[in-house]
Amino acid sequence: MKLLAKPMLFATAIIWGTSFFIMKNALDIIPVFRLLAVRFTVGGILLAALCGGRWKKFTPDYLWRGAIVGGMLFIAYSVQTFGLSMTTPSKNAFLTAVYCVLVPFFTWAVVRKRPDRYNIAAALLCVAGVGLVSLNDRLSINAGDLITLLCAVFYAAHIVSVEKLAPGKDITLLTVFQFAFAGLYSWLFSLPTERFDMGLLLQRELLWPMVYLCVMATTVALLFQNVGQRWSDPASASVILSLESVFGVLSSVMFYGDPVTGRLLAGFGLIFVAVLCSETKFGFLRKKPDQCKTCEEGG
Repeated sequence: MKLLAKPMLFATAIIWGTSFFIMKNALDIIPVFRLLAVRFTVGGILLAALCGGRWKKFTPDYLWRGAIVGGMLFIAYSVQTFGLSMTTPSKNAFLTAVYCVLVPFFTWAVVRKRPDRYNIAAALLCVAGVGLVSLNDRLSINAGDLITLLCAVFYAAHIVSVEKLAPGKDITLLTVFQFAFAGLYSWLFSLPTERFDMGLLLQRELLWPMVYLCVMATTVALLFQNVGQRWSDPASASVILSLESVFGVLSSVMFYGDPVTGRLLAGFGLIFVAVLCSETKFGFLRKKPDQCKTCEEGG
């Protein structure tokens, strides 16, 4: 299983990266809350079926913990999806990645752990990158980009809520309840506000995108992430998973026809470096002590 860890993480990044343009196409047919309701409901059912013996660990407090983190997940995905409906998939992918830079500052507010110099440098790089990606010649930002940036705030809050409520709990089992409650909240918002013929889900134009989002981007990717992170060092895992935004741009350009300018690429590059800085502190560039010793002996 250890040999498959990094390929699983790469697969996760590719699956999540390609989901941006697929979801963008699906939004032409299905409204936001209904898409999320179907995605989280199906994903939750599939993941629950795969938990098997993990259900022996269930205690009633999984319900309220799942309700809280599921609520944060629902808000983050809702805001991101609304943002995606008003901007390009590639910009949505990279602006969403800003949450990685925000997490240390949210953690500071909750558990009083002060951000280090790498977190501060990442924040400055990220601001510059966001400016290049989103600000136009009149120094204004379009609604889709602004909403996507707001979703990064909620994703960061979701990560912190998981860090606060997950210790001592089976993360896969807790994720089942995250999905269940996120799906429930989506149905509660969808049914009274959106009109959608569920029969359309059987049409080819929507069926296969929804299968991909429910099965691959929700259930399979999550399982790959859990297994991959378990058998990989944190720095390597963070670097690989951060490629999600890169794959998001590549797939959007190749399959959706997203226009990419030099300014956008520069902004994407700054945001990507900011994410690496915040997530890994560039630890993957520093030689490990045993490697240095080997180099000295060999020289």
